[in-house]
This record gives sequence, structure tokens and C-alpha cells, in this order.
Amino acid sequence: MRTDALTPLAGRRLLVGVSGSIAAVKTPLLVSALVKAGAEVRCVVTPSAAQLVSPVALASLSRHRCYLEADGWDRCCSRPLHIELAEWAELVVLAPLSASSLSRWSQGSADGLLASVLLACECPVLAAAAMNTAMWHHPAVRDNWKRVQGFPGVVPLDPTAGLLACDRQGDGRMADPLLVELAASSLFSRGTDAAEAERDWQGRRLLVTAGPTVEPLDAARSLTNRSSGAMGVLLAQAAQLRGAQVDLVHGPLQVPPAWLEALHCHPIHTAAELEAALQHLQPEADAVAMAAAVADLRRVDPAPALKQPKAQLMQRLAHGWQLVPDLLTGVSARRRQGQVVLGFAALTGDDATLRRLGEDKRRQKGCDLLLANPIDRAGQGFSQPRNGGWLLAESGAVALPVTSKLHLAHQLLDALQGLWRPVPTSC
Repeated sequence: MRTDALTPLAGRRLLVGVSGSIAAVKTPLLVSALVKAGAEVRCVVTPSAAQLVSPVALASLSRHRCYLEADGWDRCCSRPLHIELAEWAELVVLAPLSASSLSRWSQGSADGLLASVLLACECPVLAAAAMNTAMWHHPAVRDNWKRVQGFPGVVPLDPTAGLLACDRQGDGRMADPLLVELAASSLFSRGTDAAEAERDWQGRRLLVTAGPTVEPLDAARSLTNRSSGAMGVLLAQAAQLRGAQVDLVHGPLQVPPAWLEALHCHPIHTAAELEAALQHLQPEADAVAMAAAVADLRRVDPAPALKQPKAQLMQRLAHGWQLVPDLLTGVSARRRQGQVVLGFAALTGDDATLRRLGEDKRRQKGCDLLLANPIDRAGQGFSQPRNGGWLLAESGAVALPVTSKLHLAHQLLDALQGLWRPVPTSC
């Protein structure tokens, strides 16, 4: 099997549990994505799920037999199947998790193969719930969902809002398969050999900026940059999966729309809009990560409502510009006690130059941490899946070797977490 050596799922053993929600029709897409990412995938399908999705299709996509309820006590097996599968898996992915399977799991029932696997497994469980809106909001279901989140190693993916198969508009859609794949990748990107499910950002709020800003020149033209926004989005999702409440303020992005699910998104275009969003959201944040690539210049006068003739373009480009205020400096100056700020600096040059320029910027801007990352090296930076650089703080500089942006996101979250300054309590 050809795989991308960079993917954190390469060679990992994933058990996909499929229960009886109509969202099961999306599971083949998920299984296919996980296999393409290099994971070894096996599937367990409940009787009701087998009425909705073909076990033969899942077996074909996973390159393994699909386990059904009747296989649970196969007389040819020397050990109970649910024990074999539970011990084999490095991560269990429940996609979808129906109300019935959620109820069994929350109450500790071993009624069925999948239910028994969930009781026997000791690895993390990534749970993507899916059901009708009324069912999702029923007090019993909410209690069950809250209860399983207290189990060790459980990472929840709440259903999203949209048009459901029952024609109802509301919460209940299973998280997009691309987001489930990203979540699985995130659990294997914490820097340990095993999947890491600790929700150590629980109770914290993170404010992240991502993507470029866009300054209009006229109705057709604009000043912007090559930022895809992937670093900021992955930082936001990594934090969300670790339990944080996340606000993402972003310009135009070049990432899968599914990566924005579960985040509180605040789309902007100009630096002025970004500044306004920061002033509104910063007071509630425990940490701020300024990953957006803000344009350095903007027009003094408002952009014309019409496209300017080409003959007038040179004149317009030559005059009437002003510097965009340094937003990171403003965020650092406004931060409340206990709030930590991470800045980013896209730089060029060798490592010594990066460290020197980055440290100058960190001191000038007043942030707690600053990632100085090169954009003139092949295979990293803008529009690339990998990044690295120097993480600068008052205590010194730490080299962060080139790695996946998802792994880098977790490294940055760990660094922010190490800087929490407790707010003194008054007597």
C-alpha cells in the first residue's frame, strides 16, 4: 500500500464502529479516507447499521472482513471476538454513534458486539454522534452524552446543524468524514507513540486568527498574500479537540470547509475588520494565537465601487497608501492579567537571521511567544502541509524542526499551556 509518510495515521490500527443512524451512509467515505492516509482499518457494524450501509462495501474499502453481530461468538475463534478487536485497536472511531448505541455504552451494557468492544477497549475512543434533532436534545440523550465524555480516553464530536435525512433542519448531522479523519490524525499528533486523548484545554478559551487579510484596490483588484490559513485552522481544531472553546477569526481560506466545523468562526476580509473582531473577542480569551498574515499596506481612501481603467492603475498604485497598524502589538498591549499571546513572523534567511529578526519582533510587539518561521525554504510555510522554525520567549529560543502543521499546532498549544499566569485572588 502506498501511503504518505508524513501522515500520522500511517501504520495505525483503527477500529471503526458503525451504528444505526442514517449517517452510516457516510462511513464508506471515512473508511476510504483513513485507508488512503495509511491506516489499517477494520469495521464493526451493528444489525441496524447493516440495513443502511453495505458490509461488503466496508470490507472492500478497508481490505479486511467487516464484522457483524453474528460473528461475535464464532465457534472457530479461540478467543471472544470483542476481546480480540478491543486489544487490536489503537483507536476506536464511532462514526456514526446512534442514540441506541450511545445509551448502551453510557450504561455499561454489553448487549451486542460493538457494545462489548467498547467495554473491553482500553484505547481512546473518538465518538461522532448523529441522530434526529429532537432525539439529540432529549434530556436522556444529553445525559448519556455527558456521561460518556467522563469515561477515560473519550473524545467527543458533537453533531452539526443542517438539513437531516428526516427533512428536519437542526442539530444532528454527523461530523463530516474529513473532520473525523482530522480528529483521528490529531490524536496521533501529540508527539507520543500512542493516541493521546487528554482534554487538557478543558475550561479554556482560545482566540485564533488565520488566513490572509484582503485590502481592496477597486471593485476587481486587491492587495493580499499567499497564506492558506491552514496553520491557524489546524491550531484551532487541535485546541478544540483538547477541550478548548475556540473562536477563529479568519480571512479567505484554502482549507476543506469541514475543518471549520465545531469552531466559532468569524470571517473577515480587511485588517480593520480583523482589528474590530479582536477587540470584541479578546477580553474573553485565555490565550490568543495571531497566525493570520495581515497585509502591511491599505488605501487611505475608500476603494472605488467600479473597476478602474488600466491606464489609471499605475497612478493609483503609486500614491494614497498607509501602513496597517500592528495588530499583534495592540493585542499584547490590551491583554488582561493571565492572558498569554502567541505571535507568528513569516521571515526569510538562515537560522541565525531568523532568530535575530524574530527576537527583535517579539520584543517590539510585546507577545509572550513568537514563532519565527521561514517562507523561503522548499516544502514548508505558505500553502505547504509542513512548517517549523524557532519558538522565541523571554526564557530563550527553542528550535522546532520541520513537521506537519498539525503536530506543530500541538507543540504550540503545549508551549502556551506552560505560560499560564494564574490571576491573583483578592483577600
